[in-house]
Amino acid sequence: MRKLWIKIHLYVAAFFAPMILVMATSGGLYLLGVKGTVASTPVEISSPSVLSIDSSTLEEDVRQLLGANNIEHDFEYIKVSGTSLFTRPTSRIHYEFNLSGETVAVSRNIPDLQKSMVELHKGHGPLLFKDLQKAMALGLLIVVLSGFWLGVSSTPLRLSTLVITGTGLAVFLTLVLAL
Repeated sequence: MRKLWIKIHLYVAAFFAPMILVMATSGGLYLLGVKGTVASTPVEISSPSVLSIDSSTLEEDVRQLLGANNIEHDFEYIKVSGTSLFTRPTSRIHYEFNLSGETVAVSRNIPDLQKSMVELHKGHGPLLFKDLQKAMALGLLIVVLSGFWLGVSSTPLRLSTLVITGTGLAVFLTLVLAL
């Protein structure tokens, strides 16, 4: 049974290692203030259309507005934030629509690599990537729990595993409770 868990731990960790490294790097850089940038260019709309955040056909309304203005853009869904709409995913070229009364201001946004990685990290990427992130979360749980189990089930590693895990838990709880 132990050999099976070692293989599971190894294979799951190895499979998700590239993704975990990218997520850790982009998240760490974000926390250090390197958040990336978005090049935003206003888009002139020659065929204006009224967009309503409350529309039951908002996604289709946005597609029609883009098409009427000869803008080819493939998006998966719309994110509404206040009086702004964003085509998603925002990890790649996307459009922003700012609604002010009867007018719509449109901008074309191009994220740099770091901003794209941050958007992926936040779950603002393609839906298929979001599904992969959910699988990665499960995989990370499997790696951590199997690593802990492998450590405590090994007589030479048991004490150090428990001490290190207990220390990590104490640091975590201390910081959480200090908030």
